[in-house]
Amino acid sequence: MSRIAYFGPRGTFTEQAARSFGDAEFVAVETVPSVLAAVRAGEVDAGCVPVENSVEGAVTATMDAMAEDEPLYAVGEAVLPVRFSILTRPGVKAEDVKTVASHPHALAQVRYWIADNLPNAVPVATTSTAAAAVQVNDGEFDAAVSAPVAVMHYPLAELATDVADVGTAVTRFLLLRKPGHLPQPTGRDRTSLAVVIAHDEPGSLANTLSELALRGINLTRIESRPLRGLFGEYRFYLDLDGHIGEQRVADALTTLHRISRQVRFLGSYPKADQSPSEAPPRSTDADYQAAAEWLAKVREGH
Repeated sequence: MSRIAYFGPRGTFTEQAARSFGDAEFVAVETVPSVLAAVRAGEVDAGCVPVENSVEGAVTATMDAMAEDEPLYAVGEAVLPVRFSILTRPGVKAEDVKTVASHPHALAQVRYWIADNLPNAVPVATTSTAAAAVQVNDGEFDAAVSAPVAVMHYPLAELATDVADVGTAVTRFLLLRKPGHLPQPTGRDRTSLAVVIAHDEPGSLANTLSELALRGINLTRIESRPLRGLFGEYRFYLDLDGHIGEQRVADALTTLHRISRQVRFLGSYPKADQSPSEAPPRSTDADYQAAAEWLAKVREGH
């Protein structure tokens, strides 16, 4: 049986996401970088980490860890609705709660609920939603904002369930493996890249994005992170429709590699929502093949 590390401890949304990828031995790891380090060291077969939230944006620890050190490839994606449980020790009432703990992203997503329902509580940041549940169980805090699965692991009571300031909030997770065989194209795929553009050339970012548009590639996400130690310079994270096995995507990536300072391929994998990523007219593999055959004939003098 394969082993999948996930951002733990037990009882996080990441554990729920990891379990969506099938049967495995699941290993809780304390930090996102530690999950990736375990995969790189061969201690586990894969790692599951959060990459972005629809309310709070990118998970920067994941982005930075994927862009540095040995490459890892995303081979799967999961998207979970974010609905929290408020957990306390048995017998604790809302008016007794003086501290409420959780990961900063979780606290941000229930700040209005806390203000309305736990007006005497001071929010306290922890390393994860499950870590907050552990600390409540140990008596360090009065309440935890946790994933619903946490109540299965810890002897706590649910003060409230189905809690969220934004009812449509979701978090996206990636399953990462060491480079090897990629998932085959399905026509419903996403490709992720980390690109460092040539900052000393005017219009570099616009040129990068135009290479995608010229090939009929839909850009679904762009985020920037500062390059460590280089003030004013950034790495751009791109998600785009399509698979590196498609000619249009491969053609775009080779061009980006040529014109950019650095390109890191982060993976091609099936989308969680199964939305189509087919090439538009005149950008299919057949169109590229026909163009290549025409060029070959011209070069041969036909």
